[in-house]
Amino acid sequence: MNWIILIIAGLFETGFATCLGKAQETTGRESYFWWGGFVLSLFISMYLMYKAISIGHNPIPIGTAYAVWTGIGAVGGVLAGIFIFNEPATFWRMFFVTTLIASVVGLKFVSA
Repeated sequence: MNWIILIIAGLFETGFATCLGKAQETTGRESYFWWGGFVLSLFISMYLMYKAISIGHNPIPIGTAYAVWTGIGAVGGVLAGIFIFNEPATFWRMFFVTTLIASVVGLKFVSA
């Protein structure tokens, strides 16, 4: 269960990064909407990561949880950049995103 909570926390990290990017692109009321999404996503992400490292009989070690959380956020940020902000999807970007995903999965398998 802690791993599912941590994955959701990582997705909210992607959400707060995306909201931050959209807040920079907008003005007025729309900007406030994106800033609100940023703050809400940030709070939920941090709270869920806290829960993943502190609940149950088998909590995830903080070093592993932080690496996985940032990895999910980084991959999500790159994908949001490509699909929402029209950033380039070059071979090397996709290659390193793939290695990042492999590293996150590897941490899951070697963690107790």
